[in-house]
Amino acid sequence: GMIILFLNPSSGIINRGVTALGGQAVDFMQKPTMFKWVYVLSGIWQGAGWGSIIYLGAINGIDPQLYEAAALDGCGRIRRIWYITLPGMKQVIISCLILHIGSMLSLGSAKILLMYSPSIYETADVISTFVYRYGIGSAEFGYGAAVGLFNSVINLVLLLIANAVSGKLSETSLF
Repeated sequence: GMIILFLNPSSGIINRGVTALGGQAVDFMQKPTMFKWVYVLSGIWQGAGWGSIIYLGAINGIDPQLYEAAALDGCGRIRRIWYITLPGMKQVIISCLILHIGSMLSLGSAKILLMYSPSIYETADVISTFVYRYGIGSAEFGYGAAVGLFNSVINLVLLLIANAVSGKLSETSLF
């Protein structure tokens, strides 16, 4: 809902800023070329809060004496980040990466369906919306279930491969 309100061609905050700077208002939700940008940027905005909680928790678990010792030894801020913060967060970063790889093909269909319109079907259609439109909309339940199952199997294989590679390279894995 916030995305639609922000990108409204007549009263959205983004288009108000564009027209205040002398530009033309743009209907972001009806242009297929803009859908990818809107989806990706809204996904970054959506995940920033949860990601910051997880990564700040990982940073909080690093011993502060390491930073003090590095500062006394003359390490600058960038070197402390490179040699203390990132290695201290390594397990959390790898675990989050493995989990994201495991759900790479399962894009949330809820946000796409809320932003959907016939003018952007060709750009906005992903596996989950295809399953929804074909399986439920066309009453082809068997075919929709088969495509959804195939998607889940591919995600499981990607998860297992990412976990195995991570276990070999960094000795950090989920199981």
